[in-house]
Amino acid sequence: MNMLVHPQRTPAENALVDAFAERVASLPGDPAVLLKRDAAIEAIKAGLPTRRIEAWHYTDFRRLLTNVPLHDPVAAAEPVAPVVAGSTVLSILNGVSAKAPAAFSGVAVRRLEEMLLDGSFAAALEAQGGDDAVGAINTAFAADGYFLDIAAGAAPEAPIELQNIQAGGQTHVRLPVRVGEGVKVTLVERQTGSGAALVSSISHLEVGEGAEVRWLIVQDQPEGATHLGQFNARLGKDAKLTLFFLNAGGKLVRQEIRVSAAGEGSSFTLRGVNLLAGDSHTDVTMVLDHAMPATVSTEVVRNVVTGRARGVFQGRINVFQVAQKTDAKMACNTLLLSDDGEFSAKPELEIFADDVQCGHGATVTEIDRNHLFYLMARGIDEKTARGLLVKAFVAEVIEELDDEALVEPLERMLDAWFAAHG
Repeated sequence: MNMLVHPQRTPAENALVDAFAERVASLPGDPAVLLKRDAAIEAIKAGLPTRRIEAWHYTDFRRLLTNVPLHDPVAAAEPVAPVVAGSTVLSILNGVSAKAPAAFSGVAVRRLEEMLLDGSFAAALEAQGGDDAVGAINTAFAADGYFLDIAAGAAPEAPIELQNIQAGGQTHVRLPVRVGEGVKVTLVERQTGSGAALVSSISHLEVGEGAEVRWLIVQDQPEGATHLGQFNARLGKDAKLTLFFLNAGGKLVRQEIRVSAAGEGSSFTLRGVNLLAGDSHTDVTMVLDHAMPATVSTEVVRNVVTGRARGVFQGRINVFQVAQKTDAKMACNTLLLSDDGEFSAKPELEIFADDVQCGHGATVTEIDRNHLFYLMARGIDEKTARGLLVKAFVAEVIEELDDEALVEPLERMLDAWFAAHG
């Protein structure tokens, strides 16, 4: 990794290095995987990123990562009810996947531990770049997960939920998914738990020609947890991907989104909600490549900030020279409910094609006093009125999913968060 070398390691850096030395002998992997692990820990030894690394400018990871708990191999995590009732659930409990089920609805499943042991996953452990601290930590420690291979033309009858549930300590997983041509599928990535933990989770999605995928990331870690997420996707010709994320927990959260519209006519839609409270820090960083002609993307992120929370959205869209007829729009809208809360937005466009439609924007505002007065004048108390306005600000994005089976449970999660932090 292209990180600055620091003369003295922080306690967190030392804890990661010591944890690797203690666990490396028990981590699964053939010689090729072990070489990737060794390279990853060397990158960590060189130092975690600081504000001087551009991609981490608003998240001084080296300073903010203060708690690296020990791995707890006997911690007991339990599956949770799926976000969408009736989903097919695959659970990873404290970093260990259950026995892979037989194929269902054209979906083949393998435990990732097996792919690490036989080396078939070694190439996917390559770092995403010189600033890939999330990838380095995950590569060093990841021991399990699931690989889903959805055959061309398959029609899964229900959403598939991948649950990564921690019970304290450290949990590091990978979730690769390959979707064949013409498939329509909904996947839910659930990130939750019950203890003070360091969690890293990296997803890889390959979307085949003409396939349509909805992927939901629902993250509600407890307030003492550090959550490091990375979502990587590559879209084939005429493929469509809708990615929705909800961040509603965690003390320190970094969610990276890396998407390549690599097929002509492909389409990417991002809708996201960050609910930030207490003294948490949440960073969502997206890099989107329009790499072929006639590709389309829209990104809308809504943020609610209360307490002393701090939030970040960095969104970078790259339009390659070959990507004529690109249509790309990005917006980040923030509602500040506290004088002590902060939100930093950094939208970027880098365009090398000349026949495109691209735009971006960011807004930060407080609750509109006129709207509040309107509701209170009709007999609604101030707290309830504020809650209604905040929920309306966020629910607009959720409702774009246009599926009651998805919208209703997400809105119930909104209600629960507002009840706790309103």
